[in-house]
Amino acid sequence: MAGLREFRRAFAALIFSLFAAAAPVRASDLFTPPDGCEVYLTVQAKGCKVSHHYICRADPAGDQWRVDFDLKGPYFVSRINAETEWLQSIDLTSGEEIRLMPGPADPASFTELTTTGTDSYDFAQSAGRSGTLRYSGFDHLTGRKTVIDGVELEETAFEFREETLSGQLIGTARGHEYIHRGWRLFFSGPSTWEGDEGRERIDRSPVRFDEPGDAGFRSVTPEYDCTAQLAALP
Repeated sequence: MAGLREFRRAFAALIFSLFAAAAPVRASDLFTPPDGCEVYLTVQAKGCKVSHHYICRADPAGDQWRVDFDLKGPYFVSRINAETEWLQSIDLTSGEEIRLMPGPADPASFTELTTTGTDSYDFAQSAGRSGTLRYSGFDHLTGRKTVIDGVELEETAFEFREETLSGQLIGTARGHEYIHRGWRLFFSGPSTWEGDEGRERIDRSPVRFDEPGDAGFRSVTPEYDCTAQLAALP
């Protein structure tokens, strides 16, 4: 499921205002979540990305948020529930919002994946510019485990299709991701997207996990694979 999230990023100007003050950023800056929310994990990843995972007291139990930063500042915010359904997401660069449509044919289920080893899904998301799109696919535990920065993760294999409600294929994706049962999170791995514009290989695998007390906790500065982005900055 995180693969889908890497390919389709998007919410609105109201949430954007919460993060706009963070850009431009300095190396010494720390991410401050909205009032009533608490950060519990910072993830430095490949592809020049750092993410902060946080929980808000006013939300239903199990809901959590993530905000992603690159060298220019915050660019993506997302909210999931306890089953890792993608409730809403926000492209902070455009203000576009994507929301999960009610009544999915086959809801994504983290519980199903961790208890049976496989979870299928079939749901639709509504986006302002793209309209309503359907996603169908599966996540499967491969049985392989890996340790990244002292954190044990389980590997998944995934595939999904993105298409219009009329059945027109937009693209397909496949690859590997990682899950952490305690955090109830997916983390991206090496993936491939194929669509009309060709094939794109993406790897946003985690490199380092910083929790409260760690030096990198809440840092807004990505640290890995940033050479190209540094060269492009004015």
